[in-house]
Amino acid sequence: MRSVVKVNFLGGAGTVTGSKFLIETSECQIMVDCGMFQGLKELRELNWEDLPIDVNAIDVVLLTHGHLDHVGYLPRLIKQGFKGRILGTSPTLAIAEIILRDSGKIHEEEASRANKEKYTKHNPALPFYTVKEAEQTIKFFNSVPLDEWKNISENIKVRFQYNGHIIGATFIEIDINGKRFVFSGDVGRKNDYLLSDPKKPQWADYLFIESTYGNKLHPKQNVEDILTDLVNRSINVGGNLIIPSFAVERLQTLMYIFWKLYKQRRIPDIPVFIDSPMGNNVLHVFKNYPKWHKLPLSDYHAMCNHVNIVSSYKETWDTIDDRRCKVVIAGSGMVTGGRVLTYLQQLIDDPTTSVLLVGYQAEGTRGRQLLEGAHEIKFFGKYYPVKAQIEHIESLSAHADQGELLDWLGQIKNIPEQVYLIHGEPNALNAFRVKLQTVFKWAVKTPKLTDVEQLII
Repeated sequence: MRSVVKVNFLGGAGTVTGSKFLIETSECQIMVDCGMFQGLKELRELNWEDLPIDVNAIDVVLLTHGHLDHVGYLPRLIKQGFKGRILGTSPTLAIAEIILRDSGKIHEEEASRANKEKYTKHNPALPFYTVKEAEQTIKFFNSVPLDEWKNISENIKVRFQYNGHIIGATFIEIDINGKRFVFSGDVGRKNDYLLSDPKKPQWADYLFIESTYGNKLHPKQNVEDILTDLVNRSINVGGNLIIPSFAVERLQTLMYIFWKLYKQRRIPDIPVFIDSPMGNNVLHVFKNYPKWHKLPLSDYHAMCNHVNIVSSYKETWDTIDDRRCKVVIAGSGMVTGGRVLTYLQQLIDDPTTSVLLVGYQAEGTRGRQLLEGAHEIKFFGKYYPVKAQIEHIESLSAHADQGELLDWLGQIKNIPEQVYLIHGEPNALNAFRVKLQTVFKWAVKTPKLTDVEQLII
């Protein structure tokens, strides 16, 4: 007997952030990812609106991985009445715990600062969610193993498969009445410094695939040469190298590369400061889940011993006041919040400063503004002139580019009934749509926010 399945595109549709997809069936309701919007103001404002669905009816949330744009809306979901289970791999849930606690703390601090310094139109400014609400969310977490089908109702089962990108990340297969729905999550890359190559789906009746770099190939850059040159420039001009970094994976990768360059005597013993409470906690996830990455325990300890871990906000200011040339790796990766704002507030108007952007910069973020040559940047209600040298390494991205996405799809044995492009900006979505139609002759759609697809299966 054929049944109706509805797919609601509640985020990650027509934009990179806010991934949320609700599958409604006669047996249960499944949400895949539950992320925050980031970047453009009109998107961020959507975070404060209740979802246009019956949240109480959702039975389960499946998490592809632990990044904020995939898990950061969970506390709000629970506030709106969700009472089901949240499923993910053990390292994904460990990462999500860290990110939710840390971002809850940041939300509280930013609201307090905005109220104190009166640079907000809201009276009073409120945190998006609190640490207490983050702690409540974590109680809903249930871990699942890799590669094993798990029944979530009579005719629906799910499976999580390794996908690179960050530690714990997976793509998710959902079998509904014999039809396979595949959600790519964020697809990782081959030959990563720390992670194994992503697995590839073998069958997909309905495919939901990320398109972050659907219109690009990552440049063939020698990351180690670029970092060596930037360190030497900083030493020659007596300045600082500031690297806004995503706390999960990118920060650990950069730590590893700087340690490796020092060990190979390609750079001098320049002090490297790691200022990201979240990133420090993620290091423990690498230690606790050694089978999920390629870094030997001996290298892990040597890498950690090579850097200076900044553990308090007082130490942040001590680091800024340190007159030595140095490398500072601090959150956040798109310069939207976190400790890196304090460094840039103090140092971005200094021409001896270099700022290195090392990942995707979403529309509307300070990172995108810097990338596009902004002459001034706004922190904490004030503008600061940008005199620092702005650099970008795109090849350190944890997202597959167009060629790598095509390769990831290359082992699908059937012709999908429908492909949906998600998690991309309009230019990337359109370019990737044309490419898939040309290469595979597949039926491809680019859904918009709040679209609902009704499928008869």
